[in-house]
Amino acid sequence: MPFPAFRHLGALALCAALGLGQASFVRAADAQDYSEAERSLFMTNHLANVSPPSTLNYRFHKGGTAEAGFDDKVAIHLDREPNGDCCAGRGEFLSAERRVVLPEIEHAEGNPVILYFLERDVRDMQRLTKGQPNHFRKRIRMAIYNDARVRDAQFDYQGRRVEGREIIISPYISDPSRDRFKQYAGKEYVFLLSDAVPGGVFGIRTLSGPAGSTAEPLILEEMVIDGGTLPAVTANPAAKAS
Repeated sequence: MPFPAFRHLGALALCAALGLGQASFVRAADAQDYSEAERSLFMTNHLANVSPPSTLNYRFHKGGTAEAGFDDKVAIHLDREPNGDCCAGRGEFLSAERRVVLPEIEHAEGNPVILYFLERDVRDMQRLTKGQPNHFRKRIRMAIYNDARVRDAQFDYQGRRVEGREIIISPYISDPSRDRFKQYAGKEYVFLLSDAVPGGVFGIRTLSGPAGSTAEPLILEEMVIDGGTLPAVTANPAAKAS
């Protein structure tokens, strides 16, 4: 089946370079069959407001009770392609022993930081649970298609309020295999998008935790564009059911 929408993210080439295969985070589907969340995350020209050469810089924070936390950084370097189009790029995701090796990207329009974040997340889920990466990729992919909650939102960026949207998924809450990794089955992913920030991606947050709205998260990971402040962590509805 063709992948006409992949050109927006360079996702087919990127998925192949990451070793994800054609059915990684973006489904093969008829043009009318993509969900609103899929279109926003994987079929939008996030880089339309970027003029290369430029670098998109993000802060990364890990917290929670399960493991030692850390603060690090993510950078997406964008350059013009030989024909003058935007964009060719390369990513630096975390540093030192935490660094995730990433392929260079050609013909990107969507912000590849989304796939980078998700692929790093899948690798970490594999490390924590000994589960299969393709299982986690499939659950994320199908949650974005079937169960994503999309809502308008506002974010703080460089001292002002900007308009955007939140896309929220809980891929494992109805997973038939959830008992194998019960403490992570309530994991929630929040994607924060805004045309008002360079590259269109304001931030991404994942939250895993025990039941209850006041418990400290088991694992909290947050990535936010430089100059941005993520909204405060709120109760994770999925965690209550985990």
